[in-house]
Amino acid sequence: MPLPKPPVTRATILPPSEYEAQAAPKTARSAARPAPDPQDDRPVAPLELKRDAAPLPAATAPVRAAKAPAAAKPAPAPKRRAAPKRSGPAKLFVLDTNVLMHDPMSIFRFDEHDIYLPMITLEELDGHKKGMSEVSRNVRQVSRELDALAADGNLAPTDGIALAKTGHREALGRLYFQTTLLDAKLPAGLPQGKADNQILGVVQSLREQHPGREVVLVSKDINMRIKARAMGLAAEDYFNDKALDDGDLLYTGVLQLPPDFWDKHGKTMESWQQGGHTFYRISGPLVPALMVNQFVYLEQPGEAPLYARVTELSGKTAVLKTLRDYTHAKNAAWGVTARNREQNFALNLLMDPECDFITLTGTAGTGKTLMTLAAGLSQVLDERRYTEIIVTRVTVPVGEDIGFLPGNEEEKMGPWMGALDDNLEVLAKTDATAGEWGRAATNDLVRSKIKIKSMNFMRGRTFLNKFVLIDEAQNLTPKQMKTLITRAGPGTKIVCLGNLAQIDTPYLTEGSSGLTFAVDRFKGWPHAGHVTLARGERSRLADYASEVL
Repeated sequence: MPLPKPPVTRATILPPSEYEAQAAPKTARSAARPAPDPQDDRPVAPLELKRDAAPLPAATAPVRAAKAPAAAKPAPAPKRRAAPKRSGPAKLFVLDTNVLMHDPMSIFRFDEHDIYLPMITLEELDGHKKGMSEVSRNVRQVSRELDALAADGNLAPTDGIALAKTGHREALGRLYFQTTLLDAKLPAGLPQGKADNQILGVVQSLREQHPGREVVLVSKDINMRIKARAMGLAAEDYFNDKALDDGDLLYTGVLQLPPDFWDKHGKTMESWQQGGHTFYRISGPLVPALMVNQFVYLEQPGEAPLYARVTELSGKTAVLKTLRDYTHAKNAAWGVTARNREQNFALNLLMDPECDFITLTGTAGTGKTLMTLAAGLSQVLDERRYTEIIVTRVTVPVGEDIGFLPGNEEEKMGPWMGALDDNLEVLAKTDATAGEWGRAATNDLVRSKIKIKSMNFMRGRTFLNKFVLIDEAQNLTPKQMKTLITRAGPGTKIVCLGNLAQIDTPYLTEGSSGLTFAVDRFKGWPHAGHVTLARGERSRLADYASEVL
């Protein structure tokens, strides 16, 4: 309903005669009160209204309210955090040692539910605290977090410790330590002295002590979860480290436009040309599904195809920018041209100086390393945009490790960089007119601009105006990925390459890989881009093998 119009003239006070005519008969107490003077500007005390008295006229309310002194408003009560909605009591999660080793902050990732740590878990943590490996660092961090929680020695073991005590407000549950011996009857075939079996006994005892509460074992060990379910115990994997539950839901960076795109978006579309590119400003039902630096394409028979990239999103409108055609030889990067649509998208990202972080995923033979090296050499030697190329990768063997390697850092990394040598050999053959001596000189120049570094010595470094190539990034953990990306200084571009189907690191999956983590977190950032390469261009044998094997 629309609001009434505001009054034009200022309201006046009714004379006493009209007020007495409208009001009910006054009592003796109210008759003794003198009538207010309309010309008196002093504050007027409010009248005492009885239950049988008529209300004051509406015209007098604004004037009396303006003359009466404003009363002090009571201070608002502090807002309390709303308790999470749940049905029934909170769950009790028993954490295995490998969960704490994998994620040192896992005790704060269970929302309103409670955490229970068996004593054998603390013993196993104490046995892995020494060393410089990733596991040892995580164990030491877990020990520091537990020490901060248990700093107050006056806490009763049966009451538990509030997990939000150290500032983690997202953790609303409590932490319990095992302080008594829990007698549990395990199957006769299980060795009683093994740590995993002792944790299973703790879970079974807790379920018997708390029949009305759900007790769940959380473990990264598949065999331990199988044994727990065989005993009738609830067991789950630790899912908080996974950026995605399903690898098929990973952001691809490419979106195919519907066939009726021009019909639905052409009426309100604006277009202009600038710098050799055509820009389209669209508004319609497709805009909410777009992201910055996402590639869109429309291919229809008999019509010119559209290949564009989303450069701006503002409200209900989006700006599309046509791409440079890297499939043509005149736009080749170091003699390399794109052979399919996704490679053209990738080269547009690699050659864009505004894109600081790029991720390329795809199966074997899609041209990830070759295109990245060609784009890096073109921008280092031709355009002088970067000073050198830095190449690194995770040293995880596919089979058995061959042991220690001789030489300095670059010589030790040599056997791991066979893919780099193969691609440099291909790039050296792109110029057929240079001759044998010319190609040798070019090869020496290229080698001088490429530095091979080990990931073990990356912490604390800062790369200035460098083109950093991280190969086989699917074998990185999210923490290692963060360590490498934060090394970037001013003017540095970082490119991560990987195939999520070829993960060699133990305890890493497609959902928990650092490459998946980076793709999911950087999507939509104006200075980052991602493309999933779908078509292999290595050879017909490699393409067929990747499909059928």
